[in-house]
Amino acid sequence: MSTAVLTAVSHQWESELVTSLESAPGLTVVRRCADLADLLAAASAGLADVAVVSADLRALDRAALHHLASHGVRAAGVVAPGDEAAERHLRQLGLHVVVRADAAPHEIEDALVGLEAAEVPGAEPGTGEPGASPDGDRDGLGEQPDGDTWRPVEQCRVIAVWGPTGAPGRSTVALGLAAEAAAAGSRTLLVDCDTYGSSIAQALSLLDEAPGMAAAARAADQGALDLPALARLAPEVSPRLRVLTGIPRAERWPELRAPAVEHVLTVARQLAEVVVVDCGFAIEDDEELSYDTLAPRRNAATLTALEQADDLLVVGSADPIGLQRLVRGVQDVGSIPSPKPQVVVNKVRASAVGSRPERRISEALSRFSGMDDLLFLPWDQHTLDGALFAGRTLREFAPQSDLRRAMAAVAARCGVAAPDPAGGRRRR
Repeated sequence: MSTAVLTAVSHQWESELVTSLESAPGLTVVRRCADLADLLAAASAGLADVAVVSADLRALDRAALHHLASHGVRAAGVVAPGDEAAERHLRQLGLHVVVRADAAPHEIEDALVGLEAAEVPGAEPGTGEPGASPDGDRDGLGEQPDGDTWRPVEQCRVIAVWGPTGAPGRSTVALGLAAEAAAAGSRTLLVDCDTYGSSIAQALSLLDEAPGMAAAARAADQGALDLPALARLAPEVSPRLRVLTGIPRAERWPELRAPAVEHVLTVARQLAEVVVVDCGFAIEDDEELSYDTLAPRRNAATLTALEQADDLLVVGSADPIGLQRLVRGVQDVGSIPSPKPQVVVNKVRASAVGSRPERRISEALSRFSGMDDLLFLPWDQHTLDGALFAGRTLREFAPQSDLRRAMAAVAARCGVAAPDPAGGRRRR
């Protein structure tokens, strides 16, 4: 059976390439696309199995390749002989197969027919084994201007912090968890992936207009995000703690497309041993029903983070409304690809639920929702206000407070910090 091929390549050697493709008995060129829009339209119509693109195709990015893949069209790159820069660019975009324009017809046929077999899960672009680069450097990272080589970490855990609407304290928990992991000696990266109200930058008194997640996603789309680039975009705010700030304005959410966010988290796994992702509250996937094409989806960043995470903390507020939202939120997050949730009940105080609030909340959630493994964070607005005013983490601002000790217990339960020997003592 012949493999149907679309081409969208440079006009300088398009004729030569098409001639080679048509000379291969197992390939059939069904359309020669003039631009990216023509290529995506042909792929959406189901005209082909494989698309051949060149590095100079205008507007080619990771989102376009994701569009091709979503319609069952595998993509391969083609470069002029000796054009290493173009080959590296295509591989950084995620293309596993790149052929030379002057290759023999049988070589091109073998590469395109075997394209699906070349796509090994977890492999870096251009090779069948993880972590390799097209020039043979196993790290694929290159060198910094000062000559120091970035080396990826061997193991990384991505912890997503999510919670329902109503400000239950997602960012507070994410920031506290990241600070505890860094203090325990782990190289930690805190990622603000909230497309509705990012707040990590303000909590740490960082510049609101700093690049952060938007720049990282843009670089990922363009195939320019590697380990040194991500390290430059995520400054170190305290020893072993880096922060990738969120979008400064909510209307910039279309910049955080799912393929770009996924690639950012993939590179983040090389930068840090613990990656904590502060997610937005909305996980509905209804936006795509309003479009005839694969338009950007505002909740795609959160859904992607939950899918890519190794662990999940679900944060709820300890009041009647917050607990009701928490129960429904745990049910909702269980219907999407995500890890098993660990529930954290925040803002625990007797004034909202009565005396012995932890016991009352445990009994209620166990009875009505089956939740019996809960973590609690006490209400301490005075300490939180002071830390926010100072632009510091809880561990830096009030290390002996009950709230910080409870946060250390959450980090210990997640396995990113050792148990605090003073964590069990509560002041009367």
